[in-house]
Amino acid sequence: MKALFLNKTIFLVIVLSTLAVTMVQAFSSAAKNPAKPTEFTTIQWPALMPKEDLDALLNPPEYLMNIEEGSLEDQISSRISASIASAKDDRYQQALVSTKIMPEMNGQAIRIPGFIVPLEFSDDQVITEFFIVPFFGACIHVPPPPPNQIIYVKYPKGFKLEALYNPFWLSGVLKTSLIENDMATAAYAMEVSLIEAFTE
Repeated sequence: MKALFLNKTIFLVIVLSTLAVTMVQAFSSAAKNPAKPTEFTTIQWPALMPKEDLDALLNPPEYLMNIEEGSLEDQISSRISASIASAKDDRYQQALVSTKIMPEMNGQAIRIPGFIVPLEFSDDQVITEFFIVPFFGACIHVPPPPPNQIIYVKYPKGFKLEALYNPFWLSGVLKTSLIENDMATAAYAMEVSLIEAFTE
């Protein structure tokens, strides 16, 4: 099972690689001129992760590439994987659970694309608490991304989510706040002002 988890993280690396190519940052100017609540700077997920974490995830260790999912090695390597996961000098494993944040993001008015993972909803399926994650299935079908790639949202007015696979643009003020939940841990929280269907 642990070996399977390691193989699933390759998917996260691919997602982060794709996002890194399209990353747009305007934080140097934003720091000098804080955004008004109605103005949001569009960012991509790698902007929330320290460079050393991003570098570690974009350069996975060789042992991940040598284990074929479903192989005999995959099935019997849980003890090896456990020892790897506990290794303090394994930067890749550290990045997978990193709560390191970008302090300059605190208080920034941002717009970010993502998928919604419901945490709390009413009897009529109105979601009032959720995580925003960078790829579909995170925390549900595949292991959660690192905490610094998860944003926690409490949204009292609520909204209905038609399908989990629908991406959204979420705009609001980002906070560097560690939130632990049975499903995952988030290193950021957001006061969401606007939720829109995702368009390129």
